[in-house]
Amino acid sequence: MSPTSGLPEQASADTYRKIVWRLIPFLCFCYLASYLDRINVGFAKLQMLDTLHMSETAYGLGAGLFFAGYILFEVPSNLVLQKVGARLWIARIMISWGVLSGLTMFVTTEWHFYVLRFLLGAAEAGFLPGVLFYLSQWFPSYRRSRIIALFMIGLPLSSLLGGPLSGWIMGNFDGVSGLHNWQWLFLLEAIPTVVLGVLCLAILPNGIADAAWLSEREKIQLQAVLAKDDSEHQGGQSFRAGFFDIKVWMLGGIDFSILLSAYAMGFWLPTFIRNAGVANVSDIGLLVAIPSLAGLIGMLAIGASSDRHRERRWHIIVPFIVGAAAMFLSTFFTQNVAITVLLFSVASLAIIGAVPVFFSLPATFLKGTAAATGFALACSLANIAGLVSNSLMGVVMDRFHSPQIALWIFAACLLLSCLLVLALPAKTVNR
Repeated sequence: MSPTSGLPEQASADTYRKIVWRLIPFLCFCYLASYLDRINVGFAKLQMLDTLHMSETAYGLGAGLFFAGYILFEVPSNLVLQKVGARLWIARIMISWGVLSGLTMFVTTEWHFYVLRFLLGAAEAGFLPGVLFYLSQWFPSYRRSRIIALFMIGLPLSSLLGGPLSGWIMGNFDGVSGLHNWQWLFLLEAIPTVVLGVLCLAILPNGIADAAWLSEREKIQLQAVLAKDDSEHQGGQSFRAGFFDIKVWMLGGIDFSILLSAYAMGFWLPTFIRNAGVANVSDIGLLVAIPSLAGLIGMLAIGASSDRHRERRWHIIVPFIVGAAAMFLSTFFTQNVAITVLLFSVASLAIIGAVPVFFSLPATFLKGTAAATGFALACSLANIAGLVSNSLMGVVMDRFHSPQIALWIFAACLLLSCLLVLALPAKTVNR
């Protein structure tokens, strides 16, 4: 008798629930630490620029150089992860970026800032696409949008929790032990990342076969479901298939538009709120948390709706249109705190809310080495947005003392990327 005989075609809800509780909360906290260590420089900026006599343009370049390192090392990192396993490689990624983020407290010149931001990007490269590839080895395509949403709530949580935390550190640690508040910010927020990196070695199995908390029957059942799901797509499995698939490059363009707006909010929202009239850093931290909460709600709601209807394209297009409109309108209310926070909350709900739906797409037409390559390539192309968004915003803020022109460009990119979403074959991506 076959080992799979007598098993239902679909793995039980209890089995998937077990996987979710074993993996997703921990990975969510890892992503929270990732994004927090990436964007806490937006809070540090409120005091660091005066201490180091750094211009907005220099800050924008330094913040953006993170993405130069990230882009260069993303595909190689994901290929290494596939070879050595997620447990070891994700642990390495987290420990190295935690150490580098903490070292930013010792920056004294613009060049120190540039070099450390580049190295931080190189160290973190591969984390997000690596985890997305890892999750595709556990869940079939029709479950992934909701699962990715649960994992990626770490993104809005990083600002929801990190905003008030960063504001509190900046407001209470200045001068403690002779250090500036922004130095304490980098040090204290790096520690959890290193701890989580060490815990990866104890918590994460490399795959279904290594999960001691699954029975042999559950493992066979899950592998059968994944094999059936894989058999339904026509894509290749090689590095070449992942690198040269036009749909991967289209996804990179779509995600580029997402990240232009997401990083504008992540790195610059504290500045926008301060310029609207809020002077107290702790108050800024609390206000930054409001759009982050909206983004969290959007992720869960849009991701669940997309899975329930098995529809991906319009669950991306409609949020893009709403988010673009909110960002465009925000430029007319830069001196009004309440409307600024409201419009960026709408933008966050829509744009960040569409992210898990977007990241469910690559695994609908890629698997194996092609999936590892495709996830990383799409993320690499998209993260050029980090360099563009921060550098452009820095120049615009220095020259015009207003984010208007940059936000108009970012909103237009969201609208243009709707055409790329429509060009994706519905039959493939809506599986």
